[in-house]
Amino acid sequence: MNLDYRGVPGLTTAMRRQGKEKFRPDKSKKLREQVQEVLRYFHYARRTELTYWHWIERFLRFHRERAGQWRKPNELREAEVAAFLSHLATERGVAAATQNQALNALVFLYAEVLDQPLGLLAGIERSTRPARLPVVLSQVEVRAVLGAVVEEYQLPLQLQYGAGLRLLEGLRLRVADVDVERRQVMVRNAKGFKDRVTMVPEALRGALREQLARNRKQWAADRAAGLPGVSLPEAVERKYPKAGVEWPWFWLFPAGKLSVDPVARVRRRHHLVEDNLQRAIRAAAQRVGLNKRVTTHTLRHCFATHLLENGTDIRTVQELLGHQSLTTTQIYTHVMQKPGIGVRSPLDG
Repeated sequence: MNLDYRGVPGLTTAMRRQGKEKFRPDKSKKLREQVQEVLRYFHYARRTELTYWHWIERFLRFHRERAGQWRKPNELREAEVAAFLSHLATERGVAAATQNQALNALVFLYAEVLDQPLGLLAGIERSTRPARLPVVLSQVEVRAVLGAVVEEYQLPLQLQYGAGLRLLEGLRLRVADVDVERRQVMVRNAKGFKDRVTMVPEALRGALREQLARNRKQWAADRAAGLPGVSLPEAVERKYPKAGVEWPWFWLFPAGKLSVDPVARVRRRHHLVEDNLQRAIRAAAQRVGLNKRVTTHTLRHCFATHLLENGTDIRTVQELLGHQSLTTTQIYTHVMQKPGIGVRSPLDG
């Protein structure tokens, strides 16, 4: 299969949308540092840095194993990129989305870091493994799991389910992003660089008020101790360098202990660690005896499915989830219960 990479949605599209001019990294630095420089210029998340470097490194290692020695990226062109992507599909059996992620990382490397854009990629074996249907719990099961979560992580996981948030969307919420009185959560700079608004569940308004009161005391104690402010998006930090010490920018779910910021290299207060929440929900699912694989993202799947089951319009669910395409949202119609459609199992007579 021939592929014009310019037709694949990825970083280059988002960069054009932001109106950024060409940025040229410092060529005296190591490749990873150059990649990091450009990604940070375009304000990409730390997670994106790690993901894109993962694929670039796998690409270079793949060709090292084939050639028996390291080869510089500018020695590898369209044929080598196509061979790596085909290897992912035919030998590694990755899903189409995973193959596209690897493609986008390499497109970014050549176009934005090396300034040697790729041309037509010929002969790629495209992945045909379909996306799997998500694991969804019943509302009774969700309540049981959330009730079994250790207290420290209950509220962020409850809000993730109740508002349909991705894990990091919830953990990166700031005080100013949550309007308890208007029952709104503002999710900023989410996937695809888009902001969106979702709801504060009525059942969580009291708990969120208490959380904000506790946070205010922690924020005041941090200021009294002279600690650095919380980390900020790069654009905000450049324009308002002191905003990190202001109350509206404090985390909604701050960590109990200080940690070293991997970017600024200063000891400050971060938000709760995502791995801890993943472990907490897995442990809770085991406590209640579920025989399903439960992760924090399962809560987002449940949010969408339960809204559809309760009669919410699918386009409303699409907006709440922040899906660009309705097709992505429609996957939940395959796992929802459908009462009233008049179909009974033959075993039920």
